Amino acid sequence: MNRKQKKLLVRIIISAVFLIALRFVHLNPYIMFALYLADYLIIAYDVLIKAGRGIIRGRVFDELFLMAVASVGAFSLAVYSKSGDYVEAVAVMVFYQLGQLFESYAVGKSRKNISALMDIRPDYANVEIDGKITQLSPDDIEPGTVIIVRPGEKIPIDGVVIEGSSSLDTAALTGESVPSQVYGGDEVMSGCINIDGLLRIRTTKEFGESTVSKILELVENSSSRKSKSENFISRFARFYTPAVCALALTLAVGVPLFRMLILKSAPSWSDWIYRALTFLVISCPCALVISVPLSFFAGLGGASREGILIKGSNYLETLSKTKTVVFDKTGTLTEGSFSVNKVYARDGDDEKLIETAALAESSSSHPISRSIIEKYGRDIDLSRVSGVREIRGKGVTAEVDGKTVCAGNGALMDELGVKYTEAPENGTVVYVAVNSGFLGYIVISDTIKKTSAKAIKALKESGIKTVMLTGDSEAAAKPVCEALSIDEHVSRLLPAEKVAKTEEIIRSTAKGKTAFAGDGINDAPVLSAADIGIAMGALGSDAAIEAADVVLMDDDPLKISKAIKISRKCLRIVYQNIIIALGVKFACLILGAAGIANMWLAVFADVGVMIIAVLNAVRALNVKKL
Repeated sequence: MNRKQKKLLVRIIISAVFLIALRFVHLNPYIMFALYLADYLIIAYDVLIKAGRGIIRGRVFDELFLMAVASVGAFSLAVYSKSGDYVEAVAVMVFYQLGQLFESYAVGKSRKNISALMDIRPDYANVEIDGKITQLSPDDIEPGTVIIVRPGEKIPIDGVVIEGSSSLDTAALTGESVPSQVYGGDEVMSGCINIDGLLRIRTTKEFGESTVSKILELVENSSSRKSKSENFISRFARFYTPAVCALALTLAVGVPLFRMLILKSAPSWSDWIYRALTFLVISCPCALVISVPLSFFAGLGGASREGILIKGSNYLETLSKTKTVVFDKTGTLTEGSFSVNKVYARDGDDEKLIETAALAESSSSHPISRSIIEKYGRDIDLSRVSGVREIRGKGVTAEVDGKTVCAGNGALMDELGVKYTEAPENGTVVYVAVNSGFLGYIVISDTIKKTSAKAIKALKESGIKTVMLTGDSEAAAKPVCEALSIDEHVSRLLPAEKVAKTEEIIRSTAKGKTAFAGDGINDAPVLSAADIGIAMGALGSDAAIEAADVVLMDDDPLKISKAIKISRKCLRIVYQNIIIALGVKFACLILGAAGIANMWLAVFADVGVMIIAVLNAVRALNVKKL
């Protein structure tokens, strides 16, 4: 509990004790009035000041105005009627402040996850200058600088380990509680905590482009993207509050005048004014205005704690309506760590085939190209290679030793008019041709991720259809789909065809939304095309982060199901709070207008319902077991 909350709690306790004590004291009516007024000011002075400022600034119809008018009115009514009963006026404000304290505590609790995430922001970077370690601002570190990270310190900037080994605590980034081990040559992300070893890291990015900066930017911007439910509540409050004020004025003035002038009966001013004041207290839209945004905030915070960054409550709401999840294959459902498992050279010279393919692929960063170069196992003589051209979704062409070499899938061979022998093996196949003559093929395998089967099963249990779209051959795609029991798949798709196919799926999904999950490599167009784009482990890909609506901090496909479950739980809580708040409000408003409800029921309708709604909203934080 912070200082402000403690101060409010002390005021509530003093006012409540004072109020109870006054019930057992019988003094002169003027002295009793002064004592009750003092008690009222102890608990209500800040509400009265804020309500006055709101009126001056043109924000008349808010909850502070309603509470101020209702409580001051109840006080005035007790003076007018000479009843000496000021308890209701003070008690209304005590319970209101108790509700505010509870709300403040609940919001603070939900913010802990975001605050914990903000703690990943590094304060400094260690740089060795003239043999001494100097602490510099991460903003001042240029790419290529060697920084030193000691045990217990945060890695300030993305880079590559050039010396040392250690365990890294990545929980703040990925939600993974088990530390990961890193050695020389491994890439490391900023925001991780170095546990037990000294690391020398060569930075690869500026601080503004590093992982920690991207995460913080996503989190800080998430609250600005409002859901339809939140926008509805904002619009509702703008019309609702003036409407109930007008109704309260009608009860206080209109009805007595009607009784006096039309019905020729006693106006009963005090009775109808009391009803109007009760009506005002009941009408406060606190439960709705507070609980709905709080539910979304808690949902976003709970998801971030699990390593799932959702860019805003609008995306959280859309995610809850997901009926179809479309997957990329490589790096999403499979490891993306390719290895060559068969080489077939038409002339029997397998080494020559691998060498030719490695030289042609030497300028590509694609995992398939890397696996061929790794299989070659020798340094690439780049002087032998020129005119490299990467054909997106198909492969590459290059001039190697003065000859035109093409290496890629069957679609590339068809496009270039090369007659080739189709590989019978399952896996990703790279066909190689020299001067339009077929040289052979290389079969590359990619293993299915350990959690992919569980991820597909979890989605199906949630009533979600699964589809896989891949640029790989049917021979490589079909075994993966069969092993994972994916509902549909389409193979040999170019990036533009993936977008077209995803849009076709969206049109065919009449009810519900379609999500696309990819690893961020060449997936930005389709991530943008889907109702919800999910970038997996793509914090290194600027295009993927920009295009995606949800970013998973690691590459675990099981978290897609968890993200959808979190969103559905959050939306259930939002709808529950809307139904509870509006249902109780309207019922009590009718009772208040009819004179059946008194100020104590009004307090329940306002503060009681708000506490119930806030308690319900905080449940959105609890996502660990989903």
